[in-house]
Amino acid sequence: MKELELGVPDIAWHTVRDSVAEVGCFLGLVGGTLGKLAMDVKLMMQTEVGEVYEPFAQGRGSSSTMPQKRNPISCCYIHAAISVVRQYAAALMDAMVADHERSTGPWEIEWIVLPDAFCLIAGALKQAKFVLHGLEVDERAMRRNVDRTSGLVMSEALMMGLGTFIGREYAHDLVYDLCRESIKSGVSLIDLAAKHPEIARHADRAALERMMDPSNYLGQAGPMIDRVLATHASTT
Repeated sequence: MKELELGVPDIAWHTVRDSVAEVGCFLGLVGGTLGKLAMDVKLMMQTEVGEVYEPFAQGRGSSSTMPQKRNPISCCYIHAAISVVRQYAAALMDAMVADHERSTGPWEIEWIVLPDAFCLIAGALKQAKFVLHGLEVDERAMRRNVDRTSGLVMSEALMMGLGTFIGREYAHDLVYDLCRESIKSGVSLIDLAAKHPEIARHADRAALERMMDPSNYLGQAGPMIDRVLATHASTT
């Protein structure tokens, strides 16, 4: 108990189960974080996206009928495990509703679910560590997916860039109309913008290309990553 910094309760603990339920809820929160990770990796492994992949191992994740497939095995394990843990957290909350000074059944719920919850989260953490340590990222696919919209994904950047010349609200309406035209005609957004007489007065095609270059429009992504890494480094 000293090693784990476990304290002694001030009163009899038989029907005071909040600390046990709190542990279960914490495990549920950890599971939610792992589940978010697993869900995104699963979706990004889809053939239509193909931006990241779980680590490769010969025969791992292959389909019995489709040899080209690469299934998200670890992500599936994580998703299944944390889904059960989430239900276990709810069960531990239910175990708090004990009768009188010594419950007749509710705290036995803890005996069933708490050990399982720890085992499942341990497994999910192990799978998540495996995924992250060997995650394969296809940068070309990411750029290809960005370019797939013919520039529409960068419409906000175009709007903000033009806003400095013609005002943000007017730029919004102008770019909105160009986006509708691009979708209808199949012409790229930058081609339509470069030919628009009012836009051409303020920005030539080279300037528009700079505005609509995804690498120039990352916002606070870099600084936020740096802050997280710095915080992690200071605590390890």
